[in-house]
Amino acid sequence: MSEQLTLSAEARDRAGKGASRALRREGRVPAVIYGNNEEPQSIHVEEKLLNKLLGTGHFFNSVVMVEVNGKAVRTLPKDVAFHPVTDRPLHADFLRVSEHATVNVNVPVRFENEDASPGLKKGGVLNVVRHEIELIVDAADIPEDVVVDLKGFEVGDSIHISSVTLPKGAKTAIDDRDFTIATIVAPSSLKSAEGDTTKEGEGEAEAE
Repeated sequence: MSEQLTLSAEARDRAGKGASRALRREGRVPAVIYGNNEEPQSIHVEEKLLNKLLGTGHFFNSVVMVEVNGKAVRTLPKDVAFHPVTDRPLHADFLRVSEHATVNVNVPVRFENEDASPGLKKGGVLNVVRHEIELIVDAADIPEDVVVDLKGFEVGDSIHISSVTLPKGAKTAIDDRDFTIATIVAPSSLKSAEGDTTKEGEGEAEAE
């Protein structure tokens, strides 16, 4: 299960671009908590702490307990806007969720058993089509990743969602097709050799 994170915050009384710029000069990031049939709440958080949580690599598929004036609010991060030049966070959005709400989250894919893939052992290359999969899960049981077992896959094989064992209680948001997660493709050296063989064969046929 994905780790639960904590983020301290303060209520934001003033809105507008001027107030937001002033907060950023003080090392704070304007943010808003919304959803769950409640009024949106304007807050601001410490930029350094937000960057630390972003650096965990699983910020967007973790429950974040935002503590505002001593009260903890269970949320899911939905968006962080970054400065186009400096990459500093400019604004963050958090969605309120109840403890066992059903939520949609993007969960990273992790591949294992590469040594047990005949295709990869022959020099094939793993071509990842989807680095994340959108899952529908209980907010209290958000998985840290989706594990894809590469055992037995050959060069030319495609790995579809139907061949993946999803975490307990999870289902994919895309349910109308058996979408591809990755393929195992031939290395360029093998492709070149095959191409040269084909050309030689064509040349021999022409000579005859």
